[in-house]
Amino acid sequence: MKTLVGVTSAPPAHWVGDGFPARSLFSYGPRSEQLSPFLLLDYAGPADFTPTTRPRGVGQHPHRGFETVTIVYQGEVAHRDSTGKGGVIGPGDVQWMTAGAGILHDEFHSPAFTEAGGTLEMVQLWVNLPAKDKMATPGYQAIFNSQIPVAALPDHAGSVRVIAGNYIDGNRAAHSGPAQTFSPMNVWDVQLNGGKATTLTQPDGWTTLLVLLKGTVQINGEEILREAQVAELARDGDTFTIEANNDATLLLLSGEPLNEPVIGRGPFVMNNEREIIEAIEDFNRGRFGHMPS
Repeated sequence: MKTLVGVTSAPPAHWVGDGFPARSLFSYGPRSEQLSPFLLLDYAGPADFTPTTRPRGVGQHPHRGFETVTIVYQGEVAHRDSTGKGGVIGPGDVQWMTAGAGILHDEFHSPAFTEAGGTLEMVQLWVNLPAKDKMATPGYQAIFNSQIPVAALPDHAGSVRVIAGNYIDGNRAAHSGPAQTFSPMNVWDVQLNGGKATTLTQPDGWTTLLVLLKGTVQINGEEILREAQVAELARDGDTFTIEANNDATLLLLSGEPLNEPVIGRGPFVMNNEREIIEAIEDFNRGRFGHMPS
């Protein structure tokens, strides 16, 4: 069994641009080794926005050396980047962007959401790239809700949306997520019904994090996990149980550790200081491309 290592609570929210009131549920730095291959997770909202004519969000900014994964629960987010890709994602949709060698992008509320107003709720996950792929060609995967397989948990306990990786159901049928990843991982959107329990399996030796977005759950019959808390499970073992006291929404993040140095500065995450300096120089020299007009 994967035992519980610890539970962390979210700090107060901070604004990312003027469109995303985010709580950083975890971040690398001193914890980079135990979080690997994951770096950071921001939970934005739920927050209500009034109608307006000027889109709120974050203007053009760079990234290098990792991937950003945006999952929308409520509202709509529009994206553009220097590869020429972009689009709008809404409830249930996912945007998986590979910064790789360097990308510029911006993120705003969609025009329709800006005009109508409403509730915004989303998470953004940063996934580290292996050293050999830090300079991969930048890319963008738009993954819509209809493309994401949904598997029922045994005994009507709830469901699993498989964004990345694989889930084996009670009938031993495999459900594979559409996201293409550079290292082995599972990213699952889990819905648990109140009063139900389930046992989940993750590979022995993998980092496993449970992010509770809604509801209250109990892990391994012991610790209570509440909204906007993150549970870290031991890498040893392969199973653990979750029991929902009420209807709950969780994000399960599990991945093979990269076991490589992590050096980050702002929007750049590399393996050493020299690579960070090169990233800054390349950005200042315009080598990350240009945003479409």
